[in-house]
Parts: sequence; structure tokens; C-alpha cells
Amino acid sequence: MNNEIINEISENLNIKKEGIEAVLKLLEEGNTVPFIARYRKEATGALDEEQIRSINEYYEYQVNLLKRKEDVIRLIDEKGLLTDELKDNIMKASKLVEVEDIYRPYKEKKKTKATEAIKNGLEPLAKIIMSFKKVDIKKIAESYLNDNVKSVDEAITGASYIIAEWISDNASYRKYIRSNMSNYGVIHSKLKKGATDESKTYEMYHDYEERVKYIKPHRVLALNRGEKEGILSVDISADDDYIISFLEKKLIKDESTESASIVKSAIRDSYKRLIIPSIEREVRADLKEVAETAAIEVFGENLENLILTPPMKDIMVLGFDPAYRTGCKLAVVSPTSSVLNISVIYPHEPHNKWEESKKVLKDLFKKYNIDVVSIGNGTASRESEKLVAEAISEYKDKDVKYVIVSEAGASVYSASELAIKEFPDLTVEKRSAISIARRLQDPLSELVKIDSKSIGVGQYQHDVNEKKLDESLDFVVSKCVNNVGVNINTASTSILKYVSGLTKTSIDKIIGYREKNGRINSRDELVKGKVLTPKVYEQSIGFMRVIDGNNIMDETSIHPESYAVASKLLEDIGYTAKDVGKEELVKKLDGINLDEYSKKLGVDKYTLEDIIKCLKQPNRDFRDDFEKPILKSDILKIEDLKEGMELFGTVRNVVDFGAFVDIGLHDDALVHISKLTDKYIKHPSEVVAVGDIVTCYVEKIDLAKNRVSLSLINPNMVKN
Repeated sequence: MNNEIINEISENLNIKKEGIEAVLKLLEEGNTVPFIARYRKEATGALDEEQIRSINEYYEYQVNLLKRKEDVIRLIDEKGLLTDELKDNIMKASKLVEVEDIYRPYKEKKKTKATEAIKNGLEPLAKIIMSFKKVDIKKIAESYLNDNVKSVDEAITGASYIIAEWISDNASYRKYIRSNMSNYGVIHSKLKKGATDESKTYEMYHDYEERVKYIKPHRVLALNRGEKEGILSVDISADDDYIISFLEKKLIKDESTESASIVKSAIRDSYKRLIIPSIEREVRADLKEVAETAAIEVFGENLENLILTPPMKDIMVLGFDPAYRTGCKLAVVSPTSSVLNISVIYPHEPHNKWEESKKVLKDLFKKYNIDVVSIGNGTASRESEKLVAEAISEYKDKDVKYVIVSEAGASVYSASELAIKEFPDLTVEKRSAISIARRLQDPLSELVKIDSKSIGVGQYQHDVNEKKLDESLDFVVSKCVNNVGVNINTASTSILKYVSGLTKTSIDKIIGYREKNGRINSRDELVKGKVLTPKVYEQSIGFMRVIDGNNIMDETSIHPESYAVASKLLEDIGYTAKDVGKEELVKKLDGINLDEYSKKLGVDKYTLEDIIKCLKQPNRDFRDDFEKPILKSDILKIEDLKEGMELFGTVRNVVDFGAFVDIGLHDDALVHISKLTDKYIKHPSEVVAVGDIVTCYVEKIDLAKNRVSLSLINPNMVKN
């Protein structure tokens, strides 16, 4: 471990050195991020998954940066050009781009105007010009004429090319110009010559400019996409005169010499031909990286909130996948996720079997005692909602409800190998209806089957680095799965692959063991039966639950390594494992002194605190703390709305410029960032998250465009 890097991480991430050292050591020993976050709190100081990942990423970057510094020092030293000052400058560089700037003059160069001039023997002339001596440059240039340099003007021009490259290769000048462009440059976009923007997707960018320093990530990605599609032309302008003046002050030693005008010309050439094009590329690359990081963070946060939507347990669901010509597919799914019935109805164009379709729905309500209809939000969704609402109002035996769920990714899953294996005899559309039903019953278990990028809660996710996006979303899903835990007897391969420490081999062994033995009755079966190796068992078992097994502790997130401590604690206060979760035990545990029992049981306070939580609520699902979907029985039309009207809605997506809220219309309504709160916020995620149930107010209704704008600020609240 490198102490300098650890000190830097500690300072930048505001984390204690001891915690960082512990994290790096635990990772090196092969422990997973979820395992460290949950079961090694005493070593890390209770760092969470995000902090552990940040430490690891920061350390890896700094190690790679140090390696590059050492390589650059070696390469320059091999040329015999390394000085103590140069070495010191390289070691002080805090970014890779700064190291590359320093190394730039020493790199093997491709053929350039300057390298050709050097080859033609003009480097000494360039040095004489840069000395700013009061000499006759033209006369001196005559002595440099040869077969390749035929005139004095050619000699001076060649020497100027060399000077221009020297200026361009100067690390401090590049750093200054990069900083100037990043802080004071202006990014411009316009409609590309000959291009058309028929859909007006980029209308606001047809003649647009903004300071580089202030441009928002979503605008950067929009500009990049428009440029990539050949609709926009984009560039960054800097204050050329100011920067050229800066370079002249740095380089012109004596204005009265002949050299002055030559060097001024070389400065302009260097700036326009060599420096600005490459610096602009670097600044735009930086903007893209920042924008991608922001987009990935927003996507990850939205995904996390979506897949942690509370499951609607113990309900009979009718999944409804809307369509026109091919008919609406229906799937009755039991509380245990078994598929009991598959049907198809044709209420819409071109069939128009409205009454017949309603009868099918009401018959299914009665036969299967349906609690909720889960309607996909795709094509024909609102017409289907009307059908369901009518059927519910006419059905008097039970108060059936319905909910609109996002069907994003359902078709991707339905056509996947996994879906084909699960339902080989069903068509893609019928599998979609099952997925739509199960998304309501257990969003986490169903959504892990789908490529996260297809779930539809991102912003420009197709414009960002795919590898980084995949890694980030995998991390989010893994964090969620391990925080919730899985039922080892019912968990699918799709969800087991996210469990800490499990590999494909170990998952296959668990599935094989289940199939052979019917069920797993205790956690220790997996290690005793050699299903899992001791290391895999250690890393994974705390995140897998055995419900109704031989040991109540197997239903909790208590790790088997702490069972002895948990049993000793129960014994000490006069209870047994049979009392876990009972009210009397809960009251007794509430009165425990953590410091006292930590010493008494020889365990750290973090572990003891987690044990106590599990003994009080063995089957607690922390997703229950989140808001459940809004169930409805009647439909809302845009014509029903009035400005200022108060509504309840569900946040479907959070983006840089606001949030989209489902209030029951065909399209989600936008709450602009300025209408989320009356306080200043940098990002909508400070106020709302995907899945939140919000009270909102109709701000504006555009009937022509079928568009509604909302506000979360109560118009009736008067500021003092």
C-alpha cells in the first residue's frame, strides 16, 4: 500500500486513514464490497458500499497515475534529458493530462513541419531567433541555405515552425490555455449546413451558445448527439487575443529586435494551428466525461429507487399487456408468482370487441379473485386503462384496483433466452403480460432479469461509455439485491448472480442441489454438503435467507459467524431463538446497553447493533420504507384538469432538468427543476426520487400538444 496515496484519498474523500487501509486490505484478501460494507464495519468504521467503491477507484487511478509518472521519468532519462527539476514537476502532477503535457516535448514525433525543418538543419537558427539578440536575422539565415532550404524566407519560415512547436509543447502554456478555455470559453452550436432537423429535436441548439464553465451535463450530451447525427456543428471559442497577448508577454524578450515580429508570427501559428485544436478536443473530452459521469449517476439513482419499489405481497394480479391489432395479452399470476391463466382480448381497433373484452375481464376477476390489474404503459395503454376502469366499476363482488406500470424492457426480457427457458410454450407478448404482473408483486426479482439499460429510467444512456454504464448499473443492482437479501429456495439464476461472492459455478451448484434435494433447510447445508467453498460461503451466505428452515437465524441477515454471539446474547437476557421477533424480546432488546454487552460478548458495537435489529425484526424488508405504487379504480383525462388543481402522482424518471410524474394521463407530466421547490437546488435528485408519491399542482395545460406541466410548490402557500 502506498501511504502518500492513502493520505490523499483521506483528504479528498474525508475518510479516516485507518478505514481506507482496512478497505484496501480486505479487498486485496478477496472480500466483496457488499460483504465488507455489511460484515466488516468494525474494521472500516462502517463505510458504505459507495464509499468502499470510491476508495478502490481512487486508489486504482492514483496507482496507475504513479506508474505512468515512473514510465515517463524512465523514458526521458533514457534519452539523457532528465533533470531534478523535471522529475520533480512530473511527480507533482495531479492528473494524467499534466503528466502527458510534460512528456510531450520528449515524445518521438511523427512527421511535422517542425521535424522537417529540424531535419533541414534549421534548429540552430530557431534558437538564435529565440535569443532576441540585436542581429541581422536575414543575413544569418543565409548561412542555413541548402538543397532543401532554397531561400532566406524558407529558412525563417522553417525556424518559425520549430518555434511554434516549442511553444505548443510547453506544459505550463498548455495548462494555462486549457484552464482559460474551461473557465472562460464559450461553446457554440448551429444547424449544420445542408442538414435538416425535421423532428425539431435540436431546435433550441440551432443557434446556441453558453459558457463552458456553466453548461449542464444533459446539454453537453444533447449537443454531442446532435453533432454525431450530423444535424449540429459544435465548437468552443476562447478569447484568442487575450491568450496570444499572454504568450507574447511570456516569450517576447525584446520588442526592438528583428526576432520580435518573427516570434509573434510563430505564436499566432502555434496557437491557431497546434494549440487550440488539441486543447478544444481535450476540453470537449473533459465535458463529455463529466456529463457521462453525471448521466450514469442519475441513471443509477433512478434504477435503485425503481427496483427498491416495495413488493405488493400476497395479492392475485392480472397482468395486462396492451396492444391494438394483435390483441391485449392477459396473465393471471398468483401471490407465489405462479402463472394460472393466459388469455387474449381484442377491445381496440381494428377488432373493437369492447363489451366482449370487458366480460372476459370480469370473469377473470371472479374466477381468480383478482386484487389488482397491472397495466403496461406502452401502446394502447390509456385505452386499455379505460376498459379496465369500466370493468372494475361494473364488477360489484370486490373492490378491484388497477395500476399503470412501466413496461420498459418487458419486450427485451420476453424475447430473451431466460424468458424462453422459463415459458417455452408462450409467445413473446404473453411472456410480457407475466412480466408486467410480476413487476408489481416483486419489482426487484423481476427487473434483475432485464438489461438495466432497457428499463427506461436514464438520460442519454445510449450516448455514454457503455462499459462504465454497465459497471455502474451492475454495482447498483448488486447493492440492492444484497441489501434486500434473497430466498435461497426460490431465487432465480438472474437474482443469484448479483449475490455477493457467487460465481456461475456456485450458482449452478445451488440450483442443482435444490433440484436434487427439493429444498435447502439450513444455511450450513451449503458448506457441509460442499455446495459452496468456505470462502464463497463466507462472502455470500449472509445475503441468502432460508425461510421456514431449521434455524430462525437463517431467516435473518445475521452472518453464521455471529450465531454464537446472538445465541449467547439471547441466553444472557433469558430468551431463546424461538422468541425471535416476539414483542417481549423486542422490549428487552430495546433496553440493552451496547457498550456493556459489546465488552461482555467480545464483539464490536456495529455487529452487536445489527444482530439486535435482526432479532427484533427477523423478516424485515427495508423496501417497505419506500412508497408503494398508487392503486386506482377510475381514469383521469387531460380535459378534467384545471390550473392549480391538486393531484397525487408517481415520479417515473428524474433527469437533470426536472422530473417526470405519472398523474394518470397518457404521457408523464414534467415538473421543471425550478418548480420542484422554492429553495435553490443543484439537481432534482435532492428533492425527488423515482417511485416517490408526490402531491403536485397543475401549472400549465397544453391541449394541442397533450402536454401538462406540474409544480410541487403549493400555489396557495404565501411566502412571508
